[in-house]
Amino acid sequence: MALVLTIAPAVPAFAEDSPAPPAASESASPPVTPGDGTGGTPATPAPPPPPLPKLEAGLASDDDGARVIVELAAPAEAAPVAGEARQLPDAEVVLEPADTSFIVVEGTGESLAKLAEDPRVLSIRRDRTYSPTSLKALNSGSLATSLQVVGADKAHAAGTKGQGQTIAIIDTGIDAAHPDFGGKVVEQACFSATDDGAQSLCPNGQTSDPGSADAKTPACVNGQVNLCDHGTHVAGIAHAVAPDADIVAIQVFSRINDCSDEGGVCLTAFESTLLLALEHVAKLKDGGRNIAAVNLSLGGGLYEGTCDAEPELSAMKTRIDDLRAKNVAVVAAAGNEGVPGAGAPGCFSGPVTVGATGDDDTVPYWSNYGSVLDLFAPGLEIDSAVPGGGHQVYSGTSMSTPFVTGALALAAQKAPGTPDALAEQLKTTGRPITYGTVTTPRLDLNAALAGGTPGPPVTRTPLPEEPPADSDNPSEEPTEEPSEEPSEEPSPDPSSGPSPSATPSDPVPSPIPLPTVTITVTVTVPPTKAAAAPTVCTRGKSTKTLSAAQWAVEVTRGKGKIKDATLSCYLGLVTKASKVFAEVTPAATLGGAYKVLKPAKKTSKAKLESELLAAWLNWANGGVNFTAKIKETATLKTVLTSVEKARLKGSSPAASTSMLKKQVNARRIA
Repeated sequence: MALVLTIAPAVPAFAEDSPAPPAASESASPPVTPGDGTGGTPATPAPPPPPLPKLEAGLASDDDGARVIVELAAPAEAAPVAGEARQLPDAEVVLEPADTSFIVVEGTGESLAKLAEDPRVLSIRRDRTYSPTSLKALNSGSLATSLQVVGADKAHAAGTKGQGQTIAIIDTGIDAAHPDFGGKVVEQACFSATDDGAQSLCPNGQTSDPGSADAKTPACVNGQVNLCDHGTHVAGIAHAVAPDADIVAIQVFSRINDCSDEGGVCLTAFESTLLLALEHVAKLKDGGRNIAAVNLSLGGGLYEGTCDAEPELSAMKTRIDDLRAKNVAVVAAAGNEGVPGAGAPGCFSGPVTVGATGDDDTVPYWSNYGSVLDLFAPGLEIDSAVPGGGHQVYSGTSMSTPFVTGALALAAQKAPGTPDALAEQLKTTGRPITYGTVTTPRLDLNAALAGGTPGPPVTRTPLPEEPPADSDNPSEEPTEEPSEEPSEEPSPDPSSGPSPSATPSDPVPSPIPLPTVTITVTVTVPPTKAAAAPTVCTRGKSTKTLSAAQWAVEVTRGKGKIKDATLSCYLGLVTKASKVFAEVTPAATLGGAYKVLKPAKKTSKAKLESELLAAWLNWANGGVNFTAKIKETATLKTVLTSVEKARLKGSSPAASTSMLKKQVNARRIA
């Protein structure tokens, strides 16, 4: 199923690279106050650093309520802390998993701040969302030719087919009765969040189903479209690479029935369900299932470098590290934004992160790339199984990832080893693809398992952030200067009033790089006819920027020059890139964006958010790049990071509003 992302593609505010760890000498012994050398003056340890706040930034000021994960010191604390949460006003416990050290609560900032005072609570963070990373293709494709490209046919001929290994697919469930699988689906489970607007996809309709991940359950069907076909497609590819390996299928998504202004249907996976699925894989491994690798063809956010140090992602990283310690390799999709980077969990250093290539080793413009990737694998027009016994052609890094998952099962059968050792074997024997200053190997099983010679290195033109001119998402720069005000009241909850302005005397700050910004988003994919291919969501190619008032015209239906579908794509990129608009201020729909760009009340916060959203939209439309100098040495990326940090702390400085208005959103050449 073609997911035109609001997640699984977007080029968002990249998080900065993680800070370097302290030097060994710093961690080995704390600084001391010098003595006289005779022992008369004892050394005084430096005071410990202040603990990180328990409550994630922005939650305390959230009066509307947020769904959060409450991380606890131990599983035994779950029940008493849940009981305490139920006593708080405006708080509800929506998930209390058994034998797990977290609960999920929905509550206002005031109630969550009160809950954070409990010493048994380690942290409270938003229950982020993740989405599949695939794109439907119109053209026919052949899985068989892609298997030949990676040398799987030669591995099979040599007798290496994954015997004795098991592959876990964490996705949208599976059609276990599909003839392609030949009875190899040996375990199923489902974890699906239910909440306001979220419907369970578990066959039993509950938040968990220990025995089934059926992708043909009625909740998966919308009209004539099966929304849950992604998992079957992914599993079909992994099975084709490792046909003798067993399959464990775990469903983690929920159905959302009002994903857009038109009430479109989409699927999203909450972090809490992902954590439960990863724990379930660990239990199966401990119970005797020889799970060689787990496939995660999904993602959330986008990071230019490793996201290991992101505190909001620490729980997921811990569970992935636990699996790797049990000799289970984790394979993750890089994402389809067409930029250097990856979403979580692909941005962690532990998983094998996979980008997409065509069978001719070209890199599609929508595939993420760069130093965070470990491998490329075929992901362009891959024909694989879908629920009901049929087949469909999809493209995306979602399709590339199971090639590597199956390959790790073959490598584990051939010569068992640690996940790192097996991954390194695949990386060192892959065909090198060089672009710019980065080289990423493309999977080559013949070289990895049979000692064949890897294909000769290939050099590609550095991959652009923008799509080619003939892509599905062409530049749609308005040909005329939009008026500052719509000519008539717009349809989505219109409001009137002058556009935000800044005091000319406001000083322009010089932002400095701040800690990484976690990015989260949900893919919104309105149902489409089976024969139609959705637009690939990527940045535009404009050479100019628009003001906040001009963007308000654009998001008004029937008023602007940019198509609504393109604007929805841009808003998807923004909500993936921005912490403010993804988690604090709704702006994922045209109506929501209009309210931000033309606020009814011109408070300092509203003015800042209006200019901030306009800056993001100018980036999404291609009018300004992250590396663009805004002032002195400050780039757009560092400016946006600084401003968002201030906004999350509750600050709305007029200087920031003025800087965004004058330095970013004033009409200019990119």
